Amino acid sequence: MELIQELFQSVVLGLVQGITEFLPISSTAHLLVVTQLFGWTELGQKYFVDAIQFGSVLAVTLYFWKDIQVILSGAWQAFQQKDWSREEWKLLVGIAIGTIPALAVGYLIKDIVPDSAVVIAVMSIVMSLLLGLAEKVGSRKRGFEDLQTRDGILVGLGQMIALIPGASRSGSTLTTALFLGLQRETAARFSFLLGLPTLAIATLFQARKAFGSIESILALLVGIISTFIFSYLAIAWLLRYLQNKNTWVFVWYRLGFGAFLLLAVAAGYLKS
Repeated sequence: MELIQELFQSVVLGLVQGITEFLPISSTAHLLVVTQLFGWTELGQKYFVDAIQFGSVLAVTLYFWKDIQVILSGAWQAFQQKDWSREEWKLLVGIAIGTIPALAVGYLIKDIVPDSAVVIAVMSIVMSLLLGLAEKVGSRKRGFEDLQTRDGILVGLGQMIALIPGASRSGSTLTTALFLGLQRETAARFSFLLGLPTLAIATLFQARKAFGSIESILALLVGIISTFIFSYLAIAWLLRYLQNKNTWVFVWYRLGFGAFLLLAVAAGYLKS
């Protein structure tokens, strides 16, 4: 019975991680709520939920595998030919440079910023307002072929906001990309590609404890598989959704979610 409960928790945590990692609503926030409300103290530990993020890394890599191949092969050809104006080269350089700030600052403050429900609630509300503002002022005229090195740098800097719990990696990068005038689908696609190196490296670093601490490897594998499935579905759904719809549903959801967290803390259902 204990094993069945453990596997059930793994599936649920994978579902929550998979869906919320790529929708602009913060996986950290939703995992905190689920684990605290249901009292899942063992599998809810940070090293376990960090480890199952491998499923998200695999999902985004598989989904964008063709794009990744095109960028890498094009950048390699540009390097060989010293054609620094080639689109793939500029895109790769932008992604590489944009990855550095989040990794560097994230390493420095990894033990400083707590996963506080109040901080997460406030950031959820703040990011909802920023996303709404980006919807209002963004021109949404630039497609994927218009991406430049500076887009990678600026979206990478925007990714640093996600170091604050509750901000959301996809939310911060998507919002920044919309401010830069990218079309909604392009903004989401680019935010996923740019966030992949950071997500992969951070997952490898953060989850290293799991392989020495998790007694049930089966639960970890089930969590990774569940995360992979729901991550892939979330990516596919969001890109299709943003082809002809706006992000206001996420703006209102994050406002409501932030308010819910503050009320839950005030009522004593969540730790502050």
